[in-house]
Amino acid sequence: MKKYLAELVGTFVLTFLGCGTAVALGCGTDTASVVGTAFAFGLSVVAMAYTIGGISGCHINPAITLGVFLSGRMSAKDCGMYMLFQVIGAILAAAALAGILSSAVGDPFITTHTGANACSYGVTNGLIVEIVLTMLFVLVVLGATAKTNGATNNFAGLAIGLSLILIHLVGIHFTGTSVNPARSIGPAIFEGGQALNELWVFIIGPLVGGALAALIWKIIDTEE
Repeated sequence: MKKYLAELVGTFVLTFLGCGTAVALGCGTDTASVVGTAFAFGLSVVAMAYTIGGISGCHINPAITLGVFLSGRMSAKDCGMYMLFQVIGAILAAAALAGILSSAVGDPFITTHTGANACSYGVTNGLIVEIVLTMLFVLVVLGATAKTNGATNNFAGLAIGLSLILIHLVGIHFTGTSVNPARSIGPAIFEGGQALNELWVFIIGPLVGGALAALIWKIIDTEE
C-alpha cells in the first residue's frame, strides 16, 4: 500500500506544480511561459524521483506504468493499482488547484483554466503527437532505469526529468503536452467542455505510446 500511496503523492505533486505553473504563467501566450511550464513539469519529476523513487520507482504516469508492466518489470496487480492511485492523485491535485484558482479575482485566464490539455490542430494531430512523444519519453524511462545501465541508474531521475522538459518544449504548441493520462484526467474533470470531449486522445495516445516504447525496448535491450 505504501508504494501505491507514494504514486498518489508523486502524481499529485506533478499535476499540481506542473499545471499550476502552466496556469500561473499563462502557458502558450509567449515563449517564456512555454519554457517555464516545461521546466516545471521536468523538475517536478526530478524532485519526485529522488523523493519516492526508492519506494515505488516513481512512475507517476499510467503510460510509464504500462510500459514497465509490458517490459516484465511488475505484476498486473501492481500495474492496475499504480494507475488507479495515479489518477486519484491527479484528481486531488486538480481539485486543490481549482479551489485556489477559483478564489483568484481579476484574471479571467487564471479563474477559468486548470491546465487541461487540448488539441490545437484537431484530434488526429493531437493523437499522433501524444503517441510519438510518449513513446520517446517512456523509452527514456525504460532505458535509464534498466539494469544494463549499471551505475548510471543513479542519475535516472535527472535524465527522465530533463527529457520531460524537452518533450514539453515540443508538444505544448500542439496539445499542451500530456504524455500522462492521469495528469490529463484530473484537470479535464474540473475544466469540462473541450477538455472532456478530447480527453480520450490524452488517455489512448499516451497508453499506445507507452506500449510502443516497451516493444522497442524489448527489441534493443541487451539483457533480453
